[in-house]
Amino acid sequence: MNQRGQGEVLVQVRNLTKHFTVEGSRFGRKKAIVKAVDGVSFDLFMGETLGLVGESGCGKSTTGRLLMRLIRPTAGQIYFEGQNIVHLPRREMRRLRRHIQIIFQDPFSSLNPRMTVGDIIAEPLRVHRMGGPQEIRKRVDELLNMVGLASYHARRYPHEFSGGQRQRIGIARALALHPKLVICDEPVSALDVSIQSQIINLLRELQRELGLTYLFIAHGLNVVKYVSDRVGVMYLGKLVELAAGEELYARPLHPYTQALLSAIPEPEPGRKKQRIMLAGEIPSPVNPPAGCRFHPRCPQQQDICREVEPVFREIAAGHWVACHLVGEKA
Repeated sequence: MNQRGQGEVLVQVRNLTKHFTVEGSRFGRKKAIVKAVDGVSFDLFMGETLGLVGESGCGKSTTGRLLMRLIRPTAGQIYFEGQNIVHLPRREMRRLRRHIQIIFQDPFSSLNPRMTVGDIIAEPLRVHRMGGPQEIRKRVDELLNMVGLASYHARRYPHEFSGGQRQRIGIARALALHPKLVICDEPVSALDVSIQSQIINLLRELQRELGLTYLFIAHGLNVVKYVSDRVGVMYLGKLVELAAGEELYARPLHPYTQALLSAIPEPEPGRKKQRIMLAGEIPSPVNPPAGCRFHPRCPQQQDICREVEPVFREIAAGHWVACHLVGEKA
């Protein structure tokens, strides 16, 4: 399942599934199964940025945490540099996590308020025993300078920084162990618009300098447009479209992708575009619809959409889509 046709594959995800069990109540409610991620497959190539977008609850953040093995998959396979990490023993997984790090959405709650910035950044270095006190101190100073902060900031606490500065600290911590893959879990959604562009530019610069690979998770296609080589669109635990960034924005094929793109504000005053309005709310992942999961809200639905689940297939070079309405030569 080579989804680009070139470059070295860093991560292979095959039929990745995560179901959570919701306990019933003492009043007779039965246990329920939340299908957060339900059969997702994709490749992640060395040095690229793969954007993953979708509405809240679609499973994109759960997918990122599954790749880090912060939670264990219900089914499916995750190959990191050819090694299946799904059933990796705890000790081996701990060593592997040096190469897979995460930047969290909230730059404040993800930092320990009782620790100085220097200790926060140094903690992964100490846990993995990467150098003595002087080497760690030197590495902390290097990381702070790398993300646009100064060495004296190491003595301060998280509450003494702005939101953008705190996210820079989170980025420095993620880079401390020289990772190969960084999961960016909505890293700019909690920041002001002006600060968002600074953080995005910083991430791009660090990727060029360090050869990083990103899985960039976001709500909207407008954010990932400027950072992603390829973009995947998720809906209710499923990947519904995946293509190169330019291809996806120029020729979206899935009705859900088309609706997301139509919601992006037009930057040119006076220029209008047709907005695709979706009816209703996202169905519950506890009881997803039969057939295509998007069909209750799809303005183009047909009988087959309500009865048969579409196959996620390649309809053009590197362009994958799960939709009955898209032909083989679309």
